[in-house]
Amino acid sequence: MDRRSFLLGTGSLALSQLLIGCGGKSQTQLDVRLLKGSIPSQVVNQFQRSLQQQAQLKFAPVEQIQELFKQLQNWQQPKTTDEQQGWTRFVPFSQSQNSPLANLVTLGDYWLKAAIEQKLIQPLETAQVKQWSALDERWQKLVTRNDQGNLDTQGKLWAAPYRWGSTVIIYNREKFEKLGWKPQDWSDLWRSEVRSHISLLDHPREVIGLTLKKLGKSYNTENLDQVPELEQELKTLNQQVKFYSSNTYLEPLIIGDTWLAVGWSSDVISILGRYPQLAAIIPQSGTAMWADLWVRPANLSNDALSYQWIDFCWQPNIARQISLLTRSNSPVATNIVASEIQEQLRNILLSNPEVFEKSEFLLPLPSSTIKQYESLFAKIKA
Repeated sequence: MDRRSFLLGTGSLALSQLLIGCGGKSQTQLDVRLLKGSIPSQVVNQFQRSLQQQAQLKFAPVEQIQELFKQLQNWQQPKTTDEQQGWTRFVPFSQSQNSPLANLVTLGDYWLKAAIEQKLIQPLETAQVKQWSALDERWQKLVTRNDQGNLDTQGKLWAAPYRWGSTVIIYNREKFEKLGWKPQDWSDLWRSEVRSHISLLDHPREVIGLTLKKLGKSYNTENLDQVPELEQELKTLNQQVKFYSSNTYLEPLIIGDTWLAVGWSSDVISILGRYPQLAAIIPQSGTAMWADLWVRPANLSNDALSYQWIDFCWQPNIARQISLLTRSNSPVATNIVASEIQEQLRNILLSNPEVFEKSEFLLPLPSSTIKQYESLFAKIKA
């Protein structure tokens, strides 16, 4: 899933790397490649001050999770020779095979199965993650998997979640005030008043998933043939849609070309403060969720500093800062109140426990099922 991310404020790490600490090669080092905007620089500074030993911290933000996944792949490829390396010095680190392995990398939960299957990452040592037992069971299940990358309560711990978001509905409040109602749930996408005024993500799991949710089914339904009404519902929804896009669905909404869009909260949050005519909600019947995770590249020896960083991100006061400064949700209870969040963001950052329980991560599905989703989606759009 090509979930985009934007720089979410002056307190977030800039694209150029943040390097803290100095010293020789003998000094302890922590090299982190992270999704741009997902960790505030203040938090890195506090971590540095909390350490009992001197350490050099290198945090290098990257624009998209897809780039980070490619970097994980590059690290596991055979190293090029000195002669072949000639041109690589002109290539950003995210594309270079020979860039030094980072200790930790941000990865989205949607990419976790592939990273495990391709042996790009290694399990975490549960005993070294001190706050693991305090993490809610839902988050533990998400990252406990077998060697094929599928959920398995008897599996290994493959990642550590540090923030999350969801798929939301964003709409033009001025248009809907004239209609006399406002979107509340997925079923509103089928209302005649919004025909040809909707943009949807160009993503089979998201579109078919929200339709399944409207029908009272799971995003992770494995056999679509067992939902006989699904295809007709999708055909009707397709008639409502002006266009599909996973990258440019917000621009038409901003200029008034569409009235409503379905998108990822990480994209949506970045524009709500600038465009007061827009509002966003999490559908009442539940939605798809995504999580940003810390993973360790394969073939690295264990280091205590990586585990200290993971535990540091899970401290309630630090998790609170990450949530507020990057405008995201936390897997750790933070007790954030409405007055601390901009009014336009409250609907998607203050979790409703009932809606949260109805929401789902997009879990790995059998390859035959994935083909079924892709085939049906292509058929509907055609």
